[in-house]
Order: sequence, then structure tokens, then C-alpha cells
Amino acid sequence: MRVLVTGTDGYIGVLLVPALTGRGHAVTGLDTGFYRDGWLYDGAPSCSTQIRKDLRQVTEDDLHGYDAVIHLAELSNDPLGERDPELTYAINHRASVELARKCKSVGITRFVYTSSCSVYGAAADGVKTEESDPNPQTAYARCKVLVERDLMALADDDFSPVCLRNATAFGPSPRMRFDIVLNNLAGLAWTTKQITMTSDGTPWRPLVHVLDICDAIACALEASREAIHAQIFNVGNTQFNYRIREIADIVADTFPGCRVTFGESGGDNRSYRVSFEKIRTHLPQFACGRDAAQGARELYDVFKSIDMSFDRFEFRAFTRLKQLDHLVRTGQVDDNLYWR
Repeated sequence: MRVLVTGTDGYIGVLLVPALTGRGHAVTGLDTGFYRDGWLYDGAPSCSTQIRKDLRQVTEDDLHGYDAVIHLAELSNDPLGERDPELTYAINHRASVELARKCKSVGITRFVYTSSCSVYGAAADGVKTEESDPNPQTAYARCKVLVERDLMALADDDFSPVCLRNATAFGPSPRMRFDIVLNNLAGLAWTTKQITMTSDGTPWRPLVHVLDICDAIACALEASREAIHAQIFNVGNTQFNYRIREIADIVADTFPGCRVTFGESGGDNRSYRVSFEKIRTHLPQFACGRDAAQGARELYDVFKSIDMSFDRFEFRAFTRLKQLDHLVRTGQVDDNLYWR
């Protein structure tokens, strides 16, 4: 299958490309290049065919000839989304839906969208399924809900969108992110031997290994139309719902000499547990088996192999908000995040 993947310079995208080519797909990447400064270790080949373009500037001519599009390229977490909510809506919602419309117009039949379990937001009342009402708490999460809605409205006999609500990602990637919970705690454990939690660590988060996300995307790409058409799937494993304090303890147990302390109940009210039974039954070829302990061990091994310093851990390109603020401050992009 000939596949266009947006966001191939990102944390997931850099690992997704070799995963798809290894399964026989011809992959072209598209990325604007915000995070190309960040390369933690040599662990994945670069995409051999790459379009360097902002999502908002993609044309129908860019899309001709592909069988499917996998869409990853958005402003990629809650703090980044809150930096400028209106810009977040412009990129994450409107540009994503416009991309899907152009795909449909040129005859691309499958559109795989990476959504997020953050749409469940503050959800203390039980385990959430795809049928549960979303309760997004941030611009980032609200955009995910809006894109899902608009993609479902585009579905017809000739266009099959599928939305993958990923749990919170973790695990090593050459294009590393240290602004997601397990990766951040592992970085602190390695560089400072101290995890100081400002909250009591009681909120729930479902976690999913970055390679399991890649596997889920590949399965959604290759599944029959009947299995994925206009469907939403939570991506993860029901056993891998953790309290934040459990994640901290897992990391501390993996990194010798690390100490964990907890604070009071924090102001962040996001807490949700998620069921992943639908993807397990509808896409049985997908198996999500990499747990938090495995991810922590992998991160320890990577940090040891590169002798990671605190300065490296703090490097701007591994934290999405730091990197975009740097690009704006240095005049490389304008206030709307277009390259100058």
C-alpha cells in the first residue's frame, strides 16, 4: 500500500515509518520540521521520501497517488495547546479536517487519525469506553473531539476514516519526548535520582508503549474496511491503567538510588481509566503487551548507553512547548508558527 504519514519527524512518526516499511508499505513522510533538532540516539532510519510542508499548506496535488493517509501531525499535548488555543484550533481541528476533505476529494479511501484518551478528561466515575461521553479539559483534547466528529461526518462508501484514541505514550524514541509522564519521570530518575511529585499521585492515566501505538496504526491501516469504517478505538491495554504514583514507583524501582516524594492533591483534575476491550475484539491482530515496567527498563538502557546528562534531558527539542517557544523567540517561525 502507498501511504502518506504526516508527522514523521515526531516521537511516534520516526518509529512508525520503519514499522510500516517493514510490513511492505511504501511510505512518504510529511513534516514541517519543528522538532528536527531533537535526536536522542541512533535508533531508526529517516524516511527516505519526505515532503517538508506545514499541514495547513498541503494541497490536493500533494495527495495524489496514495492509498491511505495516517495523520499524526498536530500540536501534540495539553500545555502546547493552551499556549494559544485559537492557533491550536486552526491547526489541530480545522487543518486536520481540511486534510481529510482533500484526501476524500482525490480518492484516498482510508484515513487513520491519531486521537487521544485525553478526550475523557476528568472522569472519576468508572472506566470509560468509546461509547462514553467525552469530557475534554483542554483545547488539545477539545480539538480531538471535534476532529473525530467531523471525520465521522465525511465517512461514506468511498472514504473510511478511523480514529485511534491513544493512551498516554511512553518508551524510547530517537525523537524523544520528555514532556509525557513516564518518560519525564525516568529522565528525572536518571539525572537527579529524585522524583518530587507536587501532587499526591492519585489521578489515573492509561499508558501505552510507543511501539504498541505503531502496531495499532498498522493494524488499522491493514484491516478490512468493515472492521474499521467510521470506528473509534481506544488504543492500549485495560490492565495498563495506572495511578501517577504507581508510575513513579515503577520508575524508582528501575533506577537504582532514586527516591520518590509526594505532595498534596494537585490542581490538575484530569483523571481517567479506560477500557480497551473494543480494539482487542475488533482488531484481534493487535496485541498490546509492553507495560510500564518494560518501558522504564528500556529507557534506563538507552540513558545508560548514551550517558545522558541533565543538560541533554532538559534540551528544548525534547519538550514540545520549549521548542516552539524557542522557534518563535529566535524568529525562525512567526506567531502563527509558519516558517519565516
